[in-house]
Amino acid sequence: MAAGGAAATAAQHWRALLAAALDSNAHLKHSTYFQLATVSVNGRPANRTVVFRGFQEGSDNILINTDSRTRKIEEINQFHYGEICWYFTESWEQFRINGRIDVIDSSTRDLAKQQQRKESWFASSLKSRLQYLRPVPRLPVLEESSEDYQLDPSIGPLDSFCLLVFNPEQDGLMTMQK
Repeated sequence: MAAGGAAATAAQHWRALLAAALDSNAHLKHSTYFQLATVSVNGRPANRTVVFRGFQEGSDNILINTDSRTRKIEEINQFHYGEICWYFTESWEQFRINGRIDVIDSSTRDLAKQQQRKESWFASSLKSRLQYLRPVPRLPVLEESSEDYQLDPSIGPLDSFCLLVFNPEQDGLMTMQK
């Protein structure tokens, strides 16, 4: 088998296993959460929990919504690579996948990417969309604000809404048995 064919088969294999793990663990709310590690601007590792928003149509790319005002955007813009780690607590399956991360924000000029960003915005719950109206997420909140954030559910993505497209380049699948 040609090298390209082997790579394609491996890519299909991890995605099928991940999709099966997501399906079998769907009853656990936390099963859609995974860790995204990047390289911080000072060269140190940076890790945070993010939410799986699905696969990009027609690809193995993983979609992640985030706030453009977070440090991870600065990190990704400096160094476009990262790693995700997913652990399913009931089945003891762990997925570690390296890849390149594409940032699609309000300044992205590609119309197809902007359409994808818009679709991701509207696929999110209104409660999720409201978080993009709040103060800058990376600054500490000194006191709780009593402001009631309002958002017209029909308007498109706010400038602070950003779509990350994680493009797996190699997979490091580890499965543990019970």
